[in-house]
Amino acid sequence: MPLILTEEQAMLKEAADGFLSENVPIPHLRKLRDSRDPDGVSRELWRAFGEMGFAGVVIAEEHGGSGLGAVEAGVVAEALGRTLTPSPFMGSGVLAATVLKGGSGEQQAAWLPRIAAGEAIVALAVDEGPKHAPARMTAMAGRSGNGFKLNGAKGFVLDGHVADALIVAARTDEGVGLFLVDPSTDGVAVERTVMVDAHNAARLTLTDVEVDADALIGSVEGGEALLEGALNLGRACAAASLTGAGDQAFQTTLEYLRTRKQFGKFIGEFQALQHRAAHLFSELEIARAAVMGALQALDAGRENSGLAVSVAKAKAGRVAELAVQEAVQMHGGVGMTDEFDVGLFMKRVRVLNELLGDAGFHHERMARSQGF
Repeated sequence: MPLILTEEQAMLKEAADGFLSENVPIPHLRKLRDSRDPDGVSRELWRAFGEMGFAGVVIAEEHGGSGLGAVEAGVVAEALGRTLTPSPFMGSGVLAATVLKGGSGEQQAAWLPRIAAGEAIVALAVDEGPKHAPARMTAMAGRSGNGFKLNGAKGFVLDGHVADALIVAARTDEGVGLFLVDPSTDGVAVERTVMVDAHNAARLTLTDVEVDADALIGSVEGGEALLEGALNLGRACAAASLTGAGDQAFQTTLEYLRTRKQFGKFIGEFQALQHRAAHLFSELEIARAAVMGALQALDAGRENSGLAVSVAKAKAGRVAELAVQEAVQMHGGVGMTDEFDVGLFMKRVRVLNELLGDAGFHHERMARSQGF
């Protein structure tokens, strides 16, 4: 399948890029950061996402969504990477929405239309340590009466501090269970953590949190597969955001090379910088192709889609890191000042690289898939 967007997908890309560039350019992030906004995210913007059809891009039309697929979700994620927009899209529109699609009819009816409309934020709580490691999950869900009792701690919960509902992954006697939890339930403690890139996550502590049996999403036997499907889509979208951030840092740098003069010449005329820019352009194109291949593999339901996702996340992370490093260096000393946006892109790439597994995690995942 060609690694290019269809006409409809290209129209979505144009709409997403245009909407975000016009309504929430980078100064939006600066305003939220500098004003120490208590939420760090705009509910109004999230509702606008719903009106534009972005929030429900992977949600079926019967639940108010757009009924599209992974490629379209990646298109929106890439646009968010370009503008550094803090948004619940990754946590709610991708991860939580994908998990809820495997839930009961009541769970889907209660939450999917609200996510699609940008009226609700639902956060998925998986990671527990400083690194992404779902296999080392220790949070427990024990049987208690007609339901379950949850205990454990979670970190890096995207937008968990403003979530209307939490989806908590925890081990059961049968495997991994996914549970819908009201943040106001007794025993739930949520602490906001402002990340280095001025985006938002939360720490979550669960102490004897009791939930009914109908809080279980899917089955206790099928929770692991349901979670892995959501994580793979999230990883691919994180890779798309990385390519968006890396490419925008590159475009900003090209503009600087064309306008900055030194020794009476535009610095873009110096051959050494031209070679570095050409190399970076080639790497960005390779990363974009890898990401597109992973998103298409997810849409096609291929058996090796998880491997394709790991290739894309690792490659996009390495290339985006190169892009922001080159951006800072080619801007010279001013590249590290807060006045210039390239430093903001460097911070965002650093966080996105850790989100849902860094290059090391995905290299190991690829090696294990090949029997090493």
